[in-house]
Amino acid sequence: MQLSYWELKNWFSNVDYTIVGSGIVGLHCALALRERFPTSKILILEKGILPQGASTKNAGFACFGSISEILDDLKTHSEDEVVALVEKRWKGLQLLRKNLGDSVIDFKPYGGYELFLKDDEAFFEECIQKIPFINEVLKPVFKTDVFEKQVDRFGFQNIFDYLIFNPFEGQIDTGNMMQALLKEATSKDILILNQQNVSSYQDLNDKVEVVTNEISFTTNKLLFATNGFATQLTEGKVQPARAQVLITKPIENLDIKGTFHLDKGYYYFRNFENRILFGGGRNLDFEGETTTDLNQTKIIQDSLEQLLKNVILPKYDFEIEHRWSGIMGVGNHKKPIVEQLTENVYCGVRMGGMGVAIGSLIGQELADLL
Repeated sequence: MQLSYWELKNWFSNVDYTIVGSGIVGLHCALALRERFPTSKILILEKGILPQGASTKNAGFACFGSISEILDDLKTHSEDEVVALVEKRWKGLQLLRKNLGDSVIDFKPYGGYELFLKDDEAFFEECIQKIPFINEVLKPVFKTDVFEKQVDRFGFQNIFDYLIFNPFEGQIDTGNMMQALLKEATSKDILILNQQNVSSYQDLNDKVEVVTNEISFTTNKLLFATNGFATQLTEGKVQPARAQVLITKPIENLDIKGTFHLDKGYYYFRNFENRILFGGGRNLDFEGETTTDLNQTKIIQDSLEQLLKNVILPKYDFEIEHRWSGIMGVGNHKKPIVEQLTENVYCGVRMGGMGVAIGSLIGQELADLL
């Protein structure tokens, strides 16, 4: 594309910091850099018309891990590592709320619940028995008990009568959050260019040459905040994980409020006003869902609808209004990767499905690498 002199001068000359990815991590990184370097030129490149990964496509859970997810993490991580992960997620949520304000992101502290299907009795019993242990493990972070057993009052079916409740969990409006972050970045003279796909880069020691689908230019520092799209960047340490989601039409007299986890966190649902937003099912086809394709599949969509009908909304008539997918970044470890790749290139990736919780903190940590 042949750019004008004015376009080259204002957008692509004397660029101090270029951030790839305009999601939660990328925007928080840019805002942290602006605070430290008030007169610098900061440019964000985004390959989609909106953030392409999960930042505008997630379910809006302000969570840090259900009891079954934490127990699962303890099988592959040390106790100290799991506590550090939960603490990072919790601190990230507080930072997000502080930066944007609860009213802006429509934060609702309804609490979080975990359901257990009737055919998973052994796992249900294990989670109930481990409540005191997990509460003790997390006490350094929350200073009080986190999880407790409660009777199901929502009328779910084909589950055990008891749910595990967590009062520290809440829900947000994902669209409001991202719109607020984008407005904040624009107000701080941070340049954002959409539909710019970075195809290659070369660190030239004193600067970095960046090549997109439209232009080649140089920047002093290059920072990647591409999460699920960072497989090549991290030599396979990050894998994409598609999350399929649907939302119902408004449901009359809906009496379900909160964020809910099912089947070790592989399914998750919440109310949004008088609708149910429901996602998950990646465990039905791990190989197929290791993709950056944003389509949906019949096996998972059918599973979501069956669970809505038989477990979540058995007493309600409902219709599906909309379906979509987002791309998370996962790996063999839940700890995010925040590191320097070359002299002038850095990355903050692998949110592990917890981008809402830790994205703000990882963006700040990415900026701090400089």
